[in-house]
Amino acid sequence: MSKYRTHNCNELRKEHDGQKIILSGWINKKRDHGNLLFIDLRDNYGITQCVIDKENSNFEKLEKLQLETVIKVEGKVIKRANDSINSEINTGEIELIIKNFQILGKCKELPLPVFSDQEYAEEIRLKYRFLDLRRKKIHENIILRSKVISFMRSEMNKLGFLEFQTPILTSSSPEGARDFLVPSRLNPGKFYALPQAPQQFKQLVMVSGFDKYFQIAPCFRDEDARADRSPGEFYQLDLEMSFVDQEDVFNVVEKLFVNTFEKFSKKKLLFNKFPRISYKESMLKYGTDKPDLRNPLIVNDITEVFSREDVSFEIFKRLIKSGSEVRCIVTKKTKDKPRSFFDNIDRWAKDQGASGLAYFTIEKNIEISAKGPVGKFFSKEALYEIMKKTGAEVGDSIFLACAKRKDLEKIISSARDKIANDLNIVDVNSFAFCWIVDYPMFENDEQTNKIKFSHNPFSMPQGDIDKINFEKPLEILAYQYDIVCNGIELSSGAIRNHIPELMYKLFNVAGYSKTDVEQKFSGMINALSYGAPPHGGIAPGIDRIIMLLANEKNIREVTMFPMNQNAQDLMMNAPSSVSENQLKELNLSLKIKK
Repeated sequence: MSKYRTHNCNELRKEHDGQKIILSGWINKKRDHGNLLFIDLRDNYGITQCVIDKENSNFEKLEKLQLETVIKVEGKVIKRANDSINSEINTGEIELIIKNFQILGKCKELPLPVFSDQEYAEEIRLKYRFLDLRRKKIHENIILRSKVISFMRSEMNKLGFLEFQTPILTSSSPEGARDFLVPSRLNPGKFYALPQAPQQFKQLVMVSGFDKYFQIAPCFRDEDARADRSPGEFYQLDLEMSFVDQEDVFNVVEKLFVNTFEKFSKKKLLFNKFPRISYKESMLKYGTDKPDLRNPLIVNDITEVFSREDVSFEIFKRLIKSGSEVRCIVTKKTKDKPRSFFDNIDRWAKDQGASGLAYFTIEKNIEISAKGPVGKFFSKEALYEIMKKTGAEVGDSIFLACAKRKDLEKIISSARDKIANDLNIVDVNSFAFCWIVDYPMFENDEQTNKIKFSHNPFSMPQGDIDKINFEKPLEILAYQYDIVCNGIELSSGAIRNHIPELMYKLFNVAGYSKTDVEQKFSGMINALSYGAPPHGGIAPGIDRIIMLLANEKNIREVTMFPMNQNAQDLMMNAPSSVSENQLKELNLSLKIKK
């Protein structure tokens, strides 16, 4: 028995009635009823209500204690009367009559309340994160995180994977986000980089003859913060497999995710076999490669309709001649929606920087017609063509957007989400996973107009590798894939290019010479030259998985000690200045830009 407790604060039940008990924890709440003082004592496991009578010599001492003081109490368990049972806590059928107590840790005046989960300024929450983590919701999120990671480790072991740790100090990568650099004391003027991901190392594990690898890997990227991305560091379930194709990777990940999400959430999975959607199809049907499949709305391209002479919507016709396209969203049975519903969506689109969303509703009295601000521009025959292309019916409404493709995809994707939420047709009590596949190997850089890798430079191109047309690089597809859930990208992955000569050719398309590749990726190219197996993998983000399971919208709610938006740790005052002696040891001097 510990000298601090015989039980934890979630353990006592009515069968403990009459027993002498020792508990330790934090004072969560106090309620002074004059002759009786009620104290909710909290530890990691739960809450027990403790009571002390005014006749007890310890009454006044306990009465004066600050909330969050750590105390040890000794007393006797009694059953509560039926009318005082608290069904909201597991120990609600009993209470502890305090005989003696001891202060274990004093508490100063609190900068934020712990006993409630009310919204509080992020700066205060992060500066006093150790207090913030005591609050019920975030405390439970962090416990959930631990349980999910443990479960995933267990599942990976069952699937035959071995866990290995890859280096934290490595070389800088020319691709991806900015590196965090670490100066080398023993090699003056040279720097390590913290890994953006264990990409090259996990491929080298496969070349080393290991068949299935995984780790809960820390990754470091000097990126700006977003709601779904922490600045600085994050964790991913990194995995790689030898002698596999794309479907083999999908089967492993689907088993893992189905088991994990069924265990840790009461929400239903819309698909146990995740749909495969090509990148091209996803951009057309949803306007994004991160589609939320809980949303039933589909985007249709109706640019061709505007070539008809019986369509007199001249604004769109002129835009189309200059390279714009028209896409639309059909909303079912919305003819009775008030005008304000449509105007609000149009106004919202203008607030997003678009020119708005045109709209009309399909009606039929004697003949088909269109009601709405732009309905008059479409003949009966044109409306029939639109209905045929989109599946629209009488009583449905159609929202239209016209712009150059990139801008069009941006607004139509956002509009799809906005309209679905306004119509309340998103199934919020479900998870909808999908795979986005068939990514293009290359894309045009909009700023330089040069060809660059669109996804991962180490990916295997699709098709017969002896017949790839390197003269038309934008037509080359890759075995690259993303896994998406509820509109959130959880990970990118690929079947890797394990053939050095093919890698030289692909990098050459993106402007890298053979010498460049050998200098920048010397370890990888050298290893692949000594007999490399076909291999592939993926690395789902742990933080985003927990976000989904905890039903949180901000990644800081599921991260133990996150940084703020400016990549600062307010609690530990990092980053911080270092002494001249430290800089001298590292052969560094500072030249700060004003």
